[in-house]
Amino acid sequence: MNVSTIEAPPTTALGILRRLGPGLIIAGSIVGSGELIGATTAGAKAGATLLWLIVLGCVIKVFVQVEFGRYVIATGHTSMDGMNETPGPRLKMSWLFWYWLVMFLISLGQLGGIVGGVGQALAISLPLTQAGRAYNESASQRTAEVFDLYARRDSLSDKERQEKEARIEILEAALKDNATGSREQFYWATIITILTAAVLVAGRYGLIQWVSTFLVASFTLVTVIDLTLLQMEPQWAIGWADLLAGLKFQLPAQGDGVRTALQTFGIIGVGANELIQYPYWCSEKGYARFCGPRDATPEWADRARGWLRVLRWDAWCSMLVYTFATIAFYLLGAAILGRLKLVPEGPEMIRTLSTMYQPIFGRWTQVLFLFGAFAVLYSTFFVANAGHARVCSDALRVFGFRQDAAQKQRMVAILSGVFPFVCLMVYLAYAMPAELVLASGAMQAIMLPMLAFSAIYFRFRRSDTRIQPTRLWDFCLIASGVIMAITSIWLVVEQVKAFMK
Repeated sequence: MNVSTIEAPPTTALGILRRLGPGLIIAGSIVGSGELIGATTAGAKAGATLLWLIVLGCVIKVFVQVEFGRYVIATGHTSMDGMNETPGPRLKMSWLFWYWLVMFLISLGQLGGIVGGVGQALAISLPLTQAGRAYNESASQRTAEVFDLYARRDSLSDKERQEKEARIEILEAALKDNATGSREQFYWATIITILTAAVLVAGRYGLIQWVSTFLVASFTLVTVIDLTLLQMEPQWAIGWADLLAGLKFQLPAQGDGVRTALQTFGIIGVGANELIQYPYWCSEKGYARFCGPRDATPEWADRARGWLRVLRWDAWCSMLVYTFATIAFYLLGAAILGRLKLVPEGPEMIRTLSTMYQPIFGRWTQVLFLFGAFAVLYSTFFVANAGHARVCSDALRVFGFRQDAAQKQRMVAILSGVFPFVCLMVYLAYAMPAELVLASGAMQAIMLPMLAFSAIYFRFRRSDTRIQPTRLWDFCLIASGVIMAITSIWLVVEQVKAFMK
């Protein structure tokens, strides 16, 4: 580590705010899958009942996130080093490393679902063929019929209701028959993959941070406006009674909403992948480098405490951003999709999600939503692939493939170009975006308590006593690990129940 890179930490609030950034990148990588797809799907299945679980899933992971950052500043090592140091069985590498590898491979499927969602958004807004335009027309008519059926449900006779349901079935059959039109999502997904790989190979930290921040902020603003205006519509509004009921630690009466919410738990807020990636973005931002090599001097301890303060601000500020966004998406899913009994899945996932904006924005729904869906989904695909490239390059080093600085940079560039195409191949083989996202969510939810165990180990065995936190922080860290373990076991039980049915 070059001494010339040592830098005193900012001491004012404005100075700290200017040095934030890694958390914004993490926020950019999670809003697309955890919030737009995972949270809305959970809301559609469970209603507002599981709001407490969604909020909990966003907040408790910050303690583990900060401890991973503390480990990097205290030791100068990386997340992969730390995971490989975690006590437990070993087969050349730590047991945690091997589970991460399995989870990582499945998370490429999650990004396959994400790029599929981007492809769906572009196929709806910019169809390339006449078959694609016909498919969009049938799908739009189907959605309009579903909305009309719900809006007039109390005034329709049994015969009229049956006629409407019959028309909806005919339109759904037409969608299934028009295989050529539905295939356009694959064309657009391929185009986006090629462009993303090219940008990532040439990209740097500044570009990634700027793109992710802009894209996420734009759609989150539209979503919050939609949810706010929705409260003026009695049939769609989420009342205070609904919110209070959603925070009462209760479970939905029926359906698989609990299992979906537990799967979502792994990817809302900071998921397992993001917890591992976060220290790498902190390193590129310079937090550890600015502290300098650890020594016994009080100057190092002062710098480390100062940059840890910046890191905590970064983690908590990003938590406020993505928690706010998660609540908005979840409540929209409960208010609109849940009441219409629509679940976003398959080739119609994006179009189903767009119905959340129809009561407020009317005929402008598709324009607004497709812009927003492209924004947050592409942001996730872009940032997550960049993060995976950095983590996997380091994993190869820890596994024994030695790399100097130039070789590491080349490996990051190569993987940045390869991973998007791997994700695309998964989607082309299994075009069920929501299922791919939730499968990865389940794997990440199971890994969360493992990472919490590592964080606790870092805190009490690998940290420097001069930068240790308060006892209250230690209590919260351990409590978060216990909660993650409970939700992980709970998810496994729910998965087994679903498999046995």
